[in-house]
Amino acid sequence: MVYAVVRAGGRQEKVEVGTIVQLDRVQASQGEKIELPAVLLVDGSTVTTDADKLAKVKVTAEVLGDLRGPKIVIQKYKNKTGYKKRQGHRQELTRVKITGIK
Repeated sequence: MVYAVVRAGGRQEKVEVGTIVQLDRVQASQGEKIELPAVLLVDGSTVTTDADKLAKVKVTAEVLGDLRGPKIVIQKYKNKTGYKKRQGHRQELTRVKITGIK
């Protein structure tokens, strides 16, 4: 079994070929190919973490489309002062499908 851990946005994701992942918004149109940097590669019983060897590893993905995450409600309240603040946020995301690990 071959899988890799890739750096995507501010997070790391474990991916295999065929995996569909949601990443922070990537500036690429639908159907375009992108390349993700690998942090770790596992090929059977061989684990690669060396930066020089990982520079040669290519994890390619195809952009399936853009979407927005669930709404998060932020509320602040201070007792006895009448201070209330309500704010919402929806994260911009991109859905990609991993097409190859070489």
